[in-house]
Amino acid sequence: MYDPVQLRTFLTVAQTLSFTQAAGRLGVRQSTVSQHVRRLEEATGRLLFVRDTHSVELTEDGEALLGFARTILEAHERAAAFFTGTRLRGRLRFGASEDFVLTRLPEILEGFRQEHPEVDLELSVELSGTLHERLDAGRLDLVLAKRRGPGDERGRLVWRDRMVWIGAEGLRVDPERPVPLIVFPPPGITRARALEVLEREGRPWRIACTSGSLSGLIAAARAGLGVMAHTRGLIPPGLVRVGGLPDLGSVEFALLRGPRVSAAAEALASAVLSGADRLSRTG
Repeated sequence: MYDPVQLRTFLTVAQTLSFTQAAGRLGVRQSTVSQHVRRLEEATGRLLFVRDTHSVELTEDGEALLGFARTILEAHERAAAFFTGTRLRGRLRFGASEDFVLTRLPEILEGFRQEHPEVDLELSVELSGTLHERLDAGRLDLVLAKRRGPGDERGRLVWRDRMVWIGAEGLRVDPERPVPLIVFPPPGITRARALEVLEREGRPWRIACTSGSLSGLIAAARAGLGVMAHTRGLIPPGLVRVGGLPDLGSVEFALLRGPRVSAAAEALASAVLSGADRLSRTG
């Protein structure tokens, strides 16, 4: 009933919230993406996206289809792997941004290890800026991290989201005093964005907490020490959006490959792209 090709297109649009970006990632025309979504909506009898000239959002029925689409596509991939008899081997050095500590990335990695038990997967969890440096130095084979900023088009886009200010519930930022910031150390990309927008708006700031781990930042934020810039779709439990501060813009997460491209890296990249909607949700 449901065409796997159309389901993959649907998942890609859901992950990027852009028909244009989905077409680029899939290597097809934007009209083809629209056609696939339209045919899937005809097959389900439901509207899957609400879209206008500025935005694309999933409907409730679209959200419901996400899980079914993943299950169908994963079954197809398992069947293909079984009948081709491909056995991947070797060492794979994978780096993931701190942003994904609280997401369901472990489920994706567990599924990959079960399907490819002879691949020696080495995971590094670091700041996005550090991962970029390690990839450029040849110390990682595949990286899932934030893009460095506008104009950075390296890698394959996994998903895009807004960045927002978050803090403890009830926290209010006094406009007459420096903004208390909870930040990663350099070369944190989120840190750089926060400082950049505050400087641009002429808002004074002070560092209230610095930590190299996301759990440390979350603890400081829950204690009410200040505000932190964070991805809207990954707000940790116990923290809420804080208003009255400059807009942080959007952030893009991408998969970047090192110079040594292996079949194992391609397989993990495919698994991450297929499960990208699970990365944009905590828990």
